Amino acid sequence: MKIATFNINGIKARIEALPRWLDAANPDVVLLQEIKSIDENFPTELFEERGYNVETHGQKSFNGVAILSKLPLEDVTRGLPGDESDEQARYIEATVVGESEAIRICGLYLPNGNPCPGPKYDYKLAWMERLRQRAIALLAEETPFLMAGDYNIIPQAEDAKKPDAWREDALFRLDSRAAYRRLINLGLTEGFRARTHGPGHYSFWDYQAGAWNRDDGIRIDHFLMSPACADMMTDCQIDKQVRGEEKPSDHVPVWAELAA
Repeated sequence: MKIATFNINGIKARIEALPRWLDAANPDVVLLQEIKSIDENFPTELFEERGYNVETHGQKSFNGVAILSKLPLEDVTRGLPGDESDEQARYIEATVVGESEAIRICGLYLPNGNPCPGPKYDYKLAWMERLRQRAIALLAEETPFLMAGDYNIIPQAEDAKKPDAWREDALFRLDSRAAYRRLINLGLTEGFRARTHGPGHYSFWDYQAGAWNRDDGIRIDHFLMSPACADMMTDCQIDKQVRGEEKPSDHVPVWAELAA
């Protein structure tokens, strides 16, 4: 089972690039972030004709997450538990039924948090605690699960080309990284780092200041896996080359393969 996460930065802007990548990479399941579309306007047929079941949790002009799956989806839920007043479309869950295993897939678009300090940063940290509580609940159910998406977290200095430039940014502040570490410390495995070590691996390059041409990137798109799910993982990689193609997102896909 090949599962990918991809912040597309607007479905309208990526209406050609996303299908092109899907046809080339052929993932079984894709978690999308920043679709920037209400559910009714999402081009569902474009993906259904490629064999994907489509589930969206959209929002006009901002945020929005979706699941594309060639495998059956069950028990789809929308919204991160823990705050009924939260109207931002940032989280979607479903159970994906593979050949040998059923896996709970959690797709997320974690708040950016800037400017910080301030209300947006407080919201980011509160959202991360809600995510941790959801992970605790899923661990208690003993169902294999993964939480993948745009975390807007640079975990370590090696995950940025210029870490000093990010020291006071919400993506790299100590409180942000500590919240991320509390999540992992529940016993989760960070998929990419379980396979690949060292600097120079990024999933985001800003559109400004020639960041892509200078490889001035950061790694903020992650797979976190429960122990049972991590045991199934056979690979986890970043499709860096997608950033150099026509009309790209500022993010690239990250994918994991599971023996499921």
